Amino acid sequence: MQAAVIETLGQPPQLVHRQPPRADPDQLTIAVTAAPITPLDVLCSSGTSYFGAPPTPYVPGVQGVGVVQSGSTSIPAGTLVWFASSAGMQPGDGSMRSVATASEHDVVPLPAGTDPGLAGALGLSAVAAWLALTWRGELSPGEQVLVLGAGGVVGQAAVQLARSAGARRVIGAARSEAARERARAAGADAVVPLDDADDVDSLTAAIRSQCDGPLDLVLDPLFGIAAIAAMRVLRADGRLVNLGSSAAPTAAMESATLRGSSLRILGYTNNALSPQVRREALTHVMQEAGAGRLTVDYEPVPLADVAQAWVRHVDGRANGRVVLMPEPALLDRQET
Repeated sequence: MQAAVIETLGQPPQLVHRQPPRADPDQLTIAVTAAPITPLDVLCSSGTSYFGAPPTPYVPGVQGVGVVQSGSTSIPAGTLVWFASSAGMQPGDGSMRSVATASEHDVVPLPAGTDPGLAGALGLSAVAAWLALTWRGELSPGEQVLVLGAGGVVGQAAVQLARSAGARRVIGAARSEAARERARAAGADAVVPLDDADDVDSLTAAIRSQCDGPLDLVLDPLFGIAAIAAMRVLRADGRLVNLGSSAAPTAAMESATLRGSSLRILGYTNNALSPQVRREALTHVMQEAGAGRLTVDYEPVPLADVAQAWVRHVDGRANGRVVLMPEPALLDRQET
């Protein structure tokens, strides 16, 4: 079978041929049809993540989509599933290969008719958007929401999921015009450019100009100055949920802003989810996708092109989320 393998930390994976893995008694064997390249995959493979440096060589991929080959009573063979792995966080191989194994508690059956590529692109990013809005952010119908980084996968999903959860107004903020156009296409009522993200006063005024009164909730995968500006526009007892730091690792919060409006600053990570909560959230977002209420831009790429695709993802040149697509039928013919 084909597999993408990290041989050296900090370098792109290379395509190699391996024997298919042997499943442990509590694992399912899955023919992989879609494996996204995510920021977590890149972070883990750098050797600089808070999980520590993973032993090499290993197959990256913290999530994937595929068809069960050898199943169980509850998840029989032939079922299309999403699955999680701890590749890069713990020893072991992940989803970027033709055939993978996964513990049953990390496998979620997908609704009939699910697009594997879209499911791979959504995955944990959509789960994060949904639970950051609802579980941590306590979004209520009729509230006004600002999504920072609204052109990214999490941001696109958050704009749509906030709408389906009953938000009355959703504002998206993004740096590039292409990203702002993605936010508009996702259904944002207004967009805010982050071109002046180094000027917190100008950015605060730009956000406020697109709001219908104070904000109730901010979804923040950026941190830094954008988060500070957004905090200034929150209503009393408003909430900001941070789920990333793609713009900056720190933010100089003003005590007066926090205290003056009794703001709530909340953190979110998918790693805090139980398998049951993750399963329920994933099922919800896939149902939204199946109903046509949730989609994101993604680029399907053959697994054979993983090295080039990885570099384009890291450089920000990919057309949306890169989703690697193995070719199991061809591999089966080669190995027989």
